[in-house]
Amino acid sequence: MKIIVCVKQVPDSEAKVTLQNGQISWGDSPLVINPFDEYAVEAALQQKEAHDATVVALCIGPESARDAIKHALAMGADEGILIHDPALSALDGAGAARVLAAAIQKIGDADLVIFGRQTIDTATGTTAAQTARALGWPLLSYVGKIELVNGIKVERTFEEGKQTVSGKLPAALSVIQSIGEPRYPSFMGIRKAAKAEILAWSLADLGLAAPAAVVSRAELLPPPVRDAACEIISGDSPDEIAEQLADKILAEKVL
Repeated sequence: MKIIVCVKQVPDSEAKVTLQNGQISWGDSPLVINPFDEYAVEAALQQKEAHDATVVALCIGPESARDAIKHALAMGADEGILIHDPALSALDGAGAARVLAAAIQKIGDADLVIFGRQTIDTATGTTAAQTARALGWPLLSYVGKIELVNGIKVERTFEEGKQTVSGKLPAALSVIQSIGEPRYPSFMGIRKAAKAEILAWSLADLGLAAPAAVVSRAELLPPPVRDAACEIISGDSPDEIAEQLADKILAEKVL
């Protein structure tokens, strides 16, 4: 069995976000593996232990994104592949899905592709569904439990309750935190990851041209500052305060 887990490098969640020239800036924030993707790696490793699978960490990003792959390798993934190309600097979710799907097909023989619920930088949560569509595979989302018997059976978790769904392999999954707490990279895992050879593919290696962005941010503006006054109502009793408040609400035509 072969499992591909898609990871992304993002700014640290403690980073302070600012606007520069109408675009988001993370400043000099350190870059880390997307926290939700750690749960995806954990899900893949659980199935590796149960079914003697091979886990491949796949990432789109600059050269620095090798660190996100190394984090997955230190946790226990077997191989890492970085898709790096200058033409991908303005990639949107739909374009990322096309690139990931091409890479997954190039890797070949994958039974499962696992994503985290979303990334903390764009937080669209659509890449798993778009990639599954590009591959022509079924998508199982909000997965909190995985069972591989005669295909795949998962437990999906919602605010309203839980749902059990079955499907055929190959399939794409997006997992949530109830899949299990991500394991810490071991000392031996860190040493192995530091020496690991991470393959680097360009768009030419995938036989793709740079995908045109479907969605782009022309400009972002901070919310307007509202000048709101606050008035404290006082009185000798709760009834008197309530009566004054009611009068003011009626006078302001709030009701």
